[in-house]
Amino acid sequence: MPRTVLITAPSRLHFGLWSLASGRGRQFGGVGAMIDRPGLVVRLEQASELSAAGPLAIRAAEFARRWLAFHERLPEAATLRARITVERAPPEHAGLGTGTQLGLAVAAGLGALAGLPRASPQELAIAVGRGLRSAVGTYGFVQGGLVVDQGKLPGEPIAPLDCRIDLPAQWRLVLVRPTGLAGLSGDDEMAAIADLPAVPPEVTERLIGLVRERLVPAAALADFAPFSESLFEYGRTAGQCFAARQGGPFNGPVLTKLVHVLRELGCIGVGQSSWGPTLYALQPSETAAQSFVQRLSATPGLPPLALEIAQPANRGATIQCG
Repeated sequence: MPRTVLITAPSRLHFGLWSLASGRGRQFGGVGAMIDRPGLVVRLEQASELSAAGPLAIRAAEFARRWLAFHERLPEAATLRARITVERAPPEHAGLGTGTQLGLAVAAGLGALAGLPRASPQELAIAVGRGLRSAVGTYGFVQGGLVVDQGKLPGEPIAPLDCRIDLPAQWRLVLVRPTGLAGLSGDDEMAAIADLPAVPPEVTERLIGLVRERLVPAAALADFAPFSESLFEYGRTAGQCFAARQGGPFNGPVLTKLVHVLRELGCIGVGQSSWGPTLYALQPSETAAQSFVQRLSATPGLPPLALEIAQPANRGATIQCG
């Protein structure tokens, strides 16, 4: 068994759900993509007791306790203890899927330390209590790429994977995040979703059609303009289903204004990841992305922004044992 394990995981953008809990049929569903930045790095080492350090250490330790309790009957895991060091982590509650990537990284790392066979995405998520709604980040952790999940039936632990494909490696996503804002998570997110009206079936059908008939085919053909157009249309339509909480298709006046600015600067493929506050602006190349960042930075009247250029992550997390 290895003495140390290093997990490097991508971040996740979620382009929007296509349904909400209705008590029947498949719930949630949706589409998103994995990106190389900001990314997560977690190191696990054999130790005499369980401990965690670094950013998000408390959450990392809780995920470890869940994993150990889930596997307590396995002799390989019964006596396993580890020191977990989170070496790099994106901000929480920013629309980057940080909680899921951290939980699955801890699960994968502990499994590797215990010498267990590599777990499936579903097994990883169930062991640490992730994937309760969207499964985009769960499949993306293992496989990377553009991920579509079917939505989950009542009582089903994880939504099935609908499809997964590579995004063109030359494309870039400019991440635009107003500092000082945070999206919903945890109990607040569950309460917000419970209070929202059900998505009309015709809207769900339209969103699924956009993904299957336009978004995925355009990605497969590396057809930038149609992908950008369908990405914006999908995100705006999906976001409108949350208007009762957000005040519109985007979460509040700051993000709404920023979406308008990004579009005015010539970017078509603009959207909000999950509840935000991270927005994404799709660009066809690194050069175009750098130029876009310069023009955005020079735009007057904007709030303080954290800007980063990410590229598609067409592979999942890497696991290095030593």
